[in-house]
Amino acid sequence: MARDIDLPLLKLRKACPTGVATARQLVELGCLERTVYKRCLDGGPWQRILPGVVLLFTGKPTREQEVHAASLLCGPDAVITGIEACWMHGVRRGPVRDRKREVHVLVPSTRQVRSVDYVHVERTERLPLGMQRGAVRIAPLARACTDAVRRLRSPGEVTELLSDAVQRGLCTIGRLGEELEASSRRGTAVPRRVLSELAIGVRSAAEREARVLWRASGLPEPLWNVPVYRADGRLLGIADCWLDDVAMVWEIESSEWHLAPSDHDRTVERAAAFTAAGAVYTATKPKRLRTDGRAVIETLRATYRQAAQRPRPPLRVERAA
Repeated sequence: MARDIDLPLLKLRKACPTGVATARQLVELGCLERTVYKRCLDGGPWQRILPGVVLLFTGKPTREQEVHAASLLCGPDAVITGIEACWMHGVRRGPVRDRKREVHVLVPSTRQVRSVDYVHVERTERLPLGMQRGAVRIAPLARACTDAVRRLRSPGEVTELLSDAVQRGLCTIGRLGEELEASSRRGTAVPRRVLSELAIGVRSAAEREARVLWRASGLPEPLWNVPVYRADGRLLGIADCWLDDVAMVWEIESSEWHLAPSDHDRTVERAAAFTAAGAVYTATKPKRLRTDGRAVIETLRATYRQAAQRPRPPLRVERAA
């Protein structure tokens, strides 16, 4: 029979190192159920974060504790997916991080668990095995990305999320495509379109907007994200947008995507290298693509005219087969 005891703090911390536990776990540790809920009343030392889930402290929980609480609510076979799992895998771009954003949890289709508060529960017949990250299990990245983008409405956010996963080498376009094909078709129209654009080299939402703007310019079709080489075969750099007939480079200067000052330094050095090799170089900030598109188009046309008026330097690109 359970004893109504005041568990020593050290023992409690050892049993519940995250500071999060279910009421059932606490009863199994020796507390009476009525004591657990009494301690969660106003002025008590604990607080209830979700039905049947307790924080063993007062004050605001961390995001990690919120996610653990969601996992405990949904049971031992729960798998965290969506945006939260993407972040845990190392994806950095996509929707703005928001503590109020829901935690998306997968459970077997046979389970009767309902969404509550910040927890979105999805019953599925395709429950992934998941992998352990701290106190919770998370879905493989391709599944997490797919579950995330199916619930996003902004094509820009979809592009940022998927392209970041691919650019960081965390997932392949092929694996993302396979997961999209295996999932429900609901909410996949935009992700499918974005994935096809990633396959031809568009790496970010800014570059996606740049493609649309370029088509409105009336200029010849360029190559996107291609390696450019010197005449001796040495790599000069990867051009965001390359107009081969006149050796013109258009860069989307997305400094906000740089992960460190060294990344920004490499961008500046690449621009200098293109210019020194004879390429005509121009760059645009992402904000101008949206706010001053007409002026950007005029700049591109003027740059193209400038590039066409001088002898083309002996630079070449490596086209996809």
